[in-house]
Amino acid sequence: MNTDEFEDRLKALRPRLHRYCARMTGSAVNGEDVLQDTLVKALHARADGAGVDNLEGWLFRIAHNASRDFLRARSRSTIVPLTEDVEAAPMAEADIVAFSFQTFLRLPELQRCAVILKDVLGHSVEEIAGIAECSPAAAKSALQRGRAALRQLAQAPEDTRLPLMSDSDRQKITAYVDLFRSGDFDAIRAMLADDVKLDLVNRLQWEGRDKIGLYFTRYAEETKWRFALGAVEGLPAMLVFDSTGPMERPAHFILVGWSESRIIEIRDFLFAPYVLEAIDWVRLG
Repeated sequence: MNTDEFEDRLKALRPRLHRYCARMTGSAVNGEDVLQDTLVKALHARADGAGVDNLEGWLFRIAHNASRDFLRARSRSTIVPLTEDVEAAPMAEADIVAFSFQTFLRLPELQRCAVILKDVLGHSVEEIAGIAECSPAAAKSALQRGRAALRQLAQAPEDTRLPLMSDSDRQKITAYVDLFRSGDFDAIRAMLADDVKLDLVNRLQWEGRDKIGLYFTRYAEETKWRFALGAVEGLPAMLVFDSTGPMERPAHFILVGWSESRIIEIRDFLFAPYVLEAIDWVRLG
C-alpha cells in the first residue's frame, strides 16, 4: 500500500474511529482531539516503517491507547457497580447510539471498549481482545457486563448537562454570532489575533490572520447557512443550520477560543458531520 492509498484508508475510517474515541472519552469534541492524535501517531509509525497486516485493527489499537492516555490525564473514569444476574444479550445499534457519550463514560474502561467495538462497530470478540490487548475471555466478560450496565443506566433518570457559561464568554460568542448573521466579516477579521489558528476539522489547518481571511470570504459567499447562539457539550458555540433542509438540528457547529478580546482559535466542524452523532447541544438564542 503506497502513501496515498494509506492516507485514503485513514480518511475512510475516520468516522468509525471517531465513534469509538467519542464514546471512550465521553465527548464528541474530545473524541475528535484523540482521533487527530491517533492519525498523527499512525502516520508517524507508517513513516518509521511499521508493518501493518490489519489496518483497521491496528488503527483501533492506537485509538484505544490514545483514549486511555487522555482519560488518565483527565482522571475522568467512573466505575458503575453491577449485579451478576442482569441480562446481557446483544443490543441493537440503534439502541446503543441513543446513549449519550457521558453515559458511555460511566462504564469501566474495558466494558466501554468492548460494547463500542462489538455493538456499535461490529468487531468480533477476538478483534476486541487484540485491540484492548486482553484475553478473549476477558473481552467477552467485559462485553456482557457493559451491556448489563447500559441497561441499568437506561432505567435511571437522565442527567442533563446544562451549559456553564460565564457572562464574558456569552457576550463574546453572542457578538461573534451577531456578526456572522449580519455578514460583517471585516469586523470579525479585526478581532483576530495575529497568530490565530483555524482548524477546519477533517479538511485543513491554517495559522495567521492573513491566511484565515479566505475562510470568512467563503462563508460570505454561501447564502444557505443560518447561525444561532448555542452550547455544545457545555462549551459556547455557534450553531450552523442549513436552510435548504430540516432545521431541527444544526448541520455543524463552530467553537471559538479567546484571549481577552482577541480570537486565538476557531474550530469549524463543517467537514466532520460524524461529530454530531448523539452530541449534547442546546440552542440559546
